[in-house]
Amino acid sequence: MLCTRLTNARFLTMDPDRPLARELGVWRGRIVGLDEAVAGLPAREVIDLQGATVLPGFVDAHVHLAWTGLKQTTASIAGLTRIDEVLAVVAEAVARQDAPDGWVSLAGYDQRPLGRHLTAAELDPVSRGRKVFVLHDSGHGCVVNTAVLDLLDPAVPHEDGFLAEGAMGAARALRLPYAQRELAEAIGRAARTCLAEGVTACAEAGIGGALFGHSPVELGAYQLARESGLLPLRVQLMVSADRLRPVAAHEADGIPAALDLGLRTGFGDAWLSVGALKVYTDGGMMARTAALSAPYEGSEHAGQLQEDPEALTRTIVDGHLAGWQLAVHAIGDRAVDLALDALERAQRLRPRPEARHRVEHAGLVRPDQLPRFARLGVAAVVQPHFLRSFGDDYADIMGAHRAPWLYRGRGFLDHGVPLVGSSDRPVTDGSPLRAIQFMVERASGSGRAIGPDEAVTVREALHAYTVAGAHACHWEDTLGSLTPGKRADLVVLGDDPLGVDVSCIGDIEVVATYVDGRETGKPA
Repeated sequence: MLCTRLTNARFLTMDPDRPLARELGVWRGRIVGLDEAVAGLPAREVIDLQGATVLPGFVDAHVHLAWTGLKQTTASIAGLTRIDEVLAVVAEAVARQDAPDGWVSLAGYDQRPLGRHLTAAELDPVSRGRKVFVLHDSGHGCVVNTAVLDLLDPAVPHEDGFLAEGAMGAARALRLPYAQRELAEAIGRAARTCLAEGVTACAEAGIGGALFGHSPVELGAYQLARESGLLPLRVQLMVSADRLRPVAAHEADGIPAALDLGLRTGFGDAWLSVGALKVYTDGGMMARTAALSAPYEGSEHAGQLQEDPEALTRTIVDGHLAGWQLAVHAIGDRAVDLALDALERAQRLRPRPEARHRVEHAGLVRPDQLPRFARLGVAAVVQPHFLRSFGDDYADIMGAHRAPWLYRGRGFLDHGVPLVGSSDRPVTDGSPLRAIQFMVERASGSGRAIGPDEAVTVREALHAYTVAGAHACHWEDTLGSLTPGKRADLVVLGDDPLGVDVSCIGDIEVVATYVDGRETGKPA
């Protein structure tokens, strides 16, 4: 007897051998058959989906769950355009901090609407002795007050209180880590937000590190979330590369650096597992720290690498030698050069064609870099929402010559490079459907065309958020398509993305999500 039979729906299976079905059977969390294979079988529950469209649950291959959940409960200055408005919100947040020497955190900072960076001198009068930390929306910078600057090593660089990249990491390190219970609850909040938008599996893009980590025992927070029933979707954890340590392994292993006990990609189960090693090579375009081969338009500044190039290369090579899949954060084209060079060196030293290394973001990729992605078998994990939300700004700072190279789609596919969709939530909107619409339209929120030659088809965009996402996370045997034998993770939509006008895709209702054949939000 089937556990569940879903009927009267248009199942877009994303399986080329059987692209369409009308009925689907579930037994013990797995798809056991389609249409005639299950139509006559008894089932404990038969659900009439009333003509809805059903797809495999979306895979968000790059997201920050803990950060998302924490941001949802943090005072925010998002959308403010005047310094005095920002300072008023800071003053309110300070007033809620009872401890005279406590920390006050705020989210939503972006210098662009303000026209310049906030300064420590401006924060000081409203800080009342508290230590104020205002996180940039990109996650690659922060503004702090003098109370924080006084605690930092004088060698830590800053610009009137604005700290970028490693300097921001130094400020973060001064704060107490978050408790596992607080992190678990934040993870649960973010997970529910993902499910509401049709995401049933995701890759957390970097735990435990100086830039984006929240605790040296952050993995335990995810275990606690699962044990407490707060993790309703599948999560793969990327581990920040700064957690690697030199090890004295047997010379036959060829492992110069590793996590304790040799933990690496693949450990875990169908719900919670260790994914790629996350290596940060540069910053971000919002904070103007993405490393470019030529300066930003109208500037003499070309961004920055996170470390000395040879040190970054050594980290990438060491991770490869230790058996990790690598997820290399590289937004600017200079950073992409470094990532590809290092991955090529690693593969020469120890060929691992099955490793499925990834470049996260691939924000600015020159034409000459596309064949190198293909030759090395490296996936491009892109965030279409960046251009939908920030495309006007990004195109301006790249200039007319480079703007067509931003967050490519068609260029990758035409060169045989796996194109993987993701959000980088909470940096911007996390909805896969709205991202899919952008991938086809290539229009920013204002309607400005951004690299229109990089547009893909609706089916190709759906593939990026299902089949390709699952493959990038080594989930292809269990997720990504509605194929018998795979997990019954589904998203039920109010309309068919292949049938509506492209301009309407982002507005399609997510009616329900199913994980292991059970509708999320309902009792097991």
